[in-house]
Amino acid sequence: MMKATKRGEVVWSGTWVAQRLGVELVGDEEISGLLGLALRRNPKRAHLLVSNVLGKHVPQSPAVVWRAGYDLGLRVRELLGDDAARRAVVLGYAETATGLGHSVADGLGLAPYLHSTRRPVDGVARAGGFEESHSHATSHLLLPEDPRLLAGDGALVLVDDEFSTGNTVLNTIRALHERYPRERYVIVALVDMRSPDDRDRLADFAREIGARVDLVASASGTVKLPGDVLAKGQALVAHHESLAEAPTTRTESRSEPDGVPRAEPGSVTRVDLGWPASVPDGGRHGFTPEHRAALDAALPAMADRLAAPLGDARRVLVLGFEELMYAPLALAREVEKDTQAQVCYSTTTRSPVLAVDDPGYAIRTRLVFPAHDDPADGPGERYAYNVAGGDFDAIVAVVDSTADTPQLHAPDGLLARLAEHTPRVLLAVVPSYVPERATPAKAAPERATPAKAAPERATPAKAAPERPLVPPTLPEPLRGPAFSSYAPDEVGWLLQDLSDVELEAPTEEREEAIQGGGAHYAESLPVEYQPSAAYQALFQSALEVSAARIAQAVGVVTETVLAERSPRPVLVSLARAGTPVGVLMRRWAQARRGLDLPHYAVSIVRGRGIDANALRWLAAHHDPADVVFVDGWTGKGAITRELAEALKEFPGFDPEIAVLADPGSCVRTYGTREDFLIPSACLNSTVSGLISRTVLRADLVGPNDFHGGKFYRELAGADVSTHFLDTIEARFDEVADAVDAQVKEMLSADRAPTWEGWAAVERISEEYEIHDVNLVKPGVGETTRVLLRRVPWKILARTGAGADLDHVRLLAEQRGVPVEEVAELPYTCVGLIHPKYTRGATGADGKAVGAK
Repeated sequence: MMKATKRGEVVWSGTWVAQRLGVELVGDEEISGLLGLALRRNPKRAHLLVSNVLGKHVPQSPAVVWRAGYDLGLRVRELLGDDAARRAVVLGYAETATGLGHSVADGLGLAPYLHSTRRPVDGVARAGGFEESHSHATSHLLLPEDPRLLAGDGALVLVDDEFSTGNTVLNTIRALHERYPRERYVIVALVDMRSPDDRDRLADFAREIGARVDLVASASGTVKLPGDVLAKGQALVAHHESLAEAPTTRTESRSEPDGVPRAEPGSVTRVDLGWPASVPDGGRHGFTPEHRAALDAALPAMADRLAAPLGDARRVLVLGFEELMYAPLALAREVEKDTQAQVCYSTTTRSPVLAVDDPGYAIRTRLVFPAHDDPADGPGERYAYNVAGGDFDAIVAVVDSTADTPQLHAPDGLLARLAEHTPRVLLAVVPSYVPERATPAKAAPERATPAKAAPERATPAKAAPERPLVPPTLPEPLRGPAFSSYAPDEVGWLLQDLSDVELEAPTEEREEAIQGGGAHYAESLPVEYQPSAAYQALFQSALEVSAARIAQAVGVVTETVLAERSPRPVLVSLARAGTPVGVLMRRWAQARRGLDLPHYAVSIVRGRGIDANALRWLAAHHDPADVVFVDGWTGKGAITRELAEALKEFPGFDPEIAVLADPGSCVRTYGTREDFLIPSACLNSTVSGLISRTVLRADLVGPNDFHGGKFYRELAGADVSTHFLDTIEARFDEVADAVDAQVKEMLSADRAPTWEGWAAVERISEEYEIHDVNLVKPGVGETTRVLLRRVPWKILARTGAGADLDHVRLLAEQRGVPVEEVAELPYTCVGLIHPKYTRGATGADGKAVGAK
């Protein structure tokens, strides 16, 4: 927007930022009229493109705001044709583009509308979710009342205010395409601000998913940023915020333009709109063409109810509330039609932006007030921009009934802040729509009623939100090559990167602390064992010998999952032993079935449970019913039990684990129940993408964090992770017939777990006077871990076990640990951790420390 100064010259509202940061806005002739610039308080992006026609930060004529989206909708309808438009669905982004998306749907005319939301609603199933990487609050939920809304084959029209990197929209398409594949997507934005590289990326993305992706925008351009823009922007924000008044005033030092005296607070009056009960307040749960027609019919009467209290106001602001953008926009348009007053429209927002009272800056003033809708992510500040100093004779604040709380009416609340800047504040409350099948609402909190308020019309109460589905700070999964040596599409790690934290401790120190109760095994890491040349040769030999055997087990477990669990499962490996198996299962599905399965790795810790935040992330991005947990092998079944217990708090997830090998007979989905050498158990990070075992420590992992892990980049020269995978994948074709025959047999067999392994472990624990099943590690894989990570006491080997134990015997010899042959042993071998270990204890003689 061009703004006139006191001397009458016109100044672009991005001039102030452009001059100080060296930012350039180039593009179509319309760009500078559509956009200004401001600085955001955000560590990920310094600048904010401020739209002059969106109706969020800059008060604007409601007709202009609505028409900007409506015209885009007309263009989409022309692009698709009427028949395809009827089968389309329009999806808008919360909070900024909820009203824009609604207006696009108006222009399209024939399609239902849904917008994402950051407000979970009890009892409404999630149809998906996604992350917005650059935003200050990233987690989006999709909560349609009709679960079939996104399942059709028509075009999906995605609407956002700007299309810059494209990350948010492409993340959405990728997530939804996995669940609801379709042939066509249309991206709609007020401005297309992509770089040339990002434009190429969109074309590559469309080819990757095999769908057509169109883009419709009002104007296009590019923001040119100098390399130091983030640091300079943060410094500017810090400097100007240091000039603000003390926080107790709840206002900015520039909340009024220079020279404008603050008037006495105005009055606050509640207005009963008579909102029709059958019309949703917005698109949070879906908004159909029938809803649109009903709202259009009711708008004239609602505008009439506002006319009397507005009186002779010559300049009126209709102020919406965060995601509630379309209802106040529709009201503002109707008021604008029927009055001689100048009507403007904007909304409050979560987004923190610096205010600078300069004609060349897009955000001149800022009002600060506490959140007033009991947000799921907790209390915090909210903002209204360019309202103070706007010379409004009246402000109509439109909120939903969920937000009509005591905080709204508090002395530092939104209504009081507005009353400081206008003679009249009208409060119009729209009933919060709750789908019939949602959890019944709890009683609404008692509302504070300001003096002289009109009687309130009864409105439905909202169920108090539970803890947030996804903590607002959770990032996207970590991927290679930045984290792990796996290719980025092989696995997404739902972990936080602790690579720069010193976590390793000598094995003996760790063992003493763990057994003494001074530490949990997940609070530190063992020093990464680097095998000798002889041991590495043994690994290579074992891999060559067992590759076909492992490939067959991979095929069997994958085909069993596809047949019994889900036709398009989401593989979730239990890091880190499960991760190579998950990658192999993904490769099998791709090679043999042409399926591109999503695959993630999450942390589970014995005694502490699975990473709850990782589960919340998964539930927001995928249907929990599609999630299949994957591990390498079972020992005595401790992790199987741990997972089942942890998932009691997360209904919808199936606790059944799919494993490559189940020698303990603990699960019903497996590739084999033989206890043989899986070469990935022979090594640590160098066969698992160079990733450590996972870490859970209170000073490193907060309530809104994923569990941690380290990426050992320095071990790249010894990495055999990809070699391991490629060697096994090369045997897929030769074992295909055997896999088909075995799966056919298994699907008709009784595979119920017998927990034979657990019984054997309890027996061994007592026979060897250990009295702690956690110190008994059954199976080749678990025994190998004992020798690599813990203080081993002795190894029990089944009499006659052959080459599968060559590496165990070599490791035992290197560490001076005796190997005892046992005739009656259900496993090939069992590793015993030194019981009651202290660094002064003995045990190489095979006698338990506590034995009599």
